[in-house]
Amino acid sequence: MKLEISSQKLKEIIHLVERLAGKQTTLPVLSCILINVKNGNVVLKTTNLDIGIEISLPVKSEKDGVIAVPARTFSSFISQIPEQNQIIYMEEISGNLKISSSHSKGVIKTVPNEDFPTIPRVLDGQNCVVQSKLFSKGLSSVSYSASISGVKPELSSVYVYKNNEDLVFVATDSFRLAEKIIKINTPTSFGDMMIPLNNVLNITKILESMSEKVSVTSNKNLISFESGGIYLVSRLIDGVFPDYRQIVPKEFITEAVVLKQDLINALKVANIFSDKFNQVRFIIKPTAKTFEIFTKNSDVGENQTSLPASLSGEPAEINFNHKYMTDCFQSVESDSVSLRVSGNNRPMIIRPVSGDQTFMYLVMPMNR
Repeated sequence: MKLEISSQKLKEIIHLVERLAGKQTTLPVLSCILINVKNGNVVLKTTNLDIGIEISLPVKSEKDGVIAVPARTFSSFISQIPEQNQIIYMEEISGNLKISSSHSKGVIKTVPNEDFPTIPRVLDGQNCVVQSKLFSKGLSSVSYSASISGVKPELSSVYVYKNNEDLVFVATDSFRLAEKIIKINTPTSFGDMMIPLNNVLNITKILESMSEKVSVTSNKNLISFESGGIYLVSRLIDGVFPDYRQIVPKEFITEAVVLKQDLINALKVANIFSDKFNQVRFIIKPTAKTFEIFTKNSDVGENQTSLPASLSGEPAEINFNHKYMTDCFQSVESDSVSLRVSGNNRPMIIRPVSGDQTFMYLVMPMNR
């Protein structure tokens, strides 16, 4: 194997593929980047058996070949080479990878590549073409609501399904739930799927670096994303996502509209005085035109913050986990939010007030 490649392009590729290399694996080749040079193209691959990536691009090559090089060592060395108009020369010599540029040289020991697993291709599934950044936004808008425990795999996932001409992204850990609707506005074939939470962060990061449009193909077990020489594939969770629509209230008797930043600031103060359960009490009194957040900790003290708000309906007093409340604001793009409940000790629905109305967040009450 022998090739030439620009340092900037190589760094961009390594930044994407290195993140998927296996960590602390008993199979050393899974912690490697597989480099395959053939017919004037180079393909870099990594996988941890749960998610895998291939990136290919044309290069100037003199000799074909395949090697597996430890991802961390390779990435660390390449990152120290200056980007400015540098050409990097890579060559396999006696089972090692020799890397050189105008300012630096190095030799990295390789790993036998025969056991590197095949990265599967999704050839028999449903396919659609979507905006890569929109799909990434759908995942990132809800993924923080998924469970970090693997006890119930369906809750440790982002559920994606098609509704008319929209893609709907949902995640829940049973204490809160986030839903984001992405309008694709084109006829498409797309089946329901559950993407593992452990893979979602990597998928969102890689999608953001892909071309504007990405081809998405899925079957029962796998989902793949392909665009501009990048192929990304992830396993899916086999199971049934809970019918979350049953717990979303259809009617509300109390509503408070507040500035998002005012509410964030009040929750930050409440955090100082909250108890070991992160409990905050929302006290809404529309007739008295008061909206207060109250917290109390027997070891610290107590706090009561009044917020300017537009209130309507009946009075309500409900306890929530303030961390669950705060998480959702990263997905709210409007300056104001609507907080609606259907009664005491009932879930709260949070939505943007203006602009993008495609996000919904549900928080279960704390009955302590």
